[in-house]
Amino acid sequence: MNGINQEDLIELAYAKMHFGKYKDWYLTDIPEPYFVWFQQKGFPPGKTGTQMKAMLELKINGLEWLLKNIRKTYKKPS
Repeated sequence: MNGINQEDLIELAYAKMHFGKYKDWYLTDIPEPYFVWFQQKGFPPGKTGTQMKAMLELKINGLEWLLKNIRKTYKKPS
């Protein structure tokens, strides 16, 4: 998560899963074991995979609440 900025955090706060069991869920609302499984099997390529990796790091460190607060404070980026 090096070099992450405010815009990246706001975008991550509003990021949703595009496939699978948790399709259309905010990444913050998906249980940590789902991300751990992807870490073991391989995250998908591209932006979704990068966001999933970042979310796992936040969840491991108990910080996903920050993104939930961002959703309460900032409008969804267009």
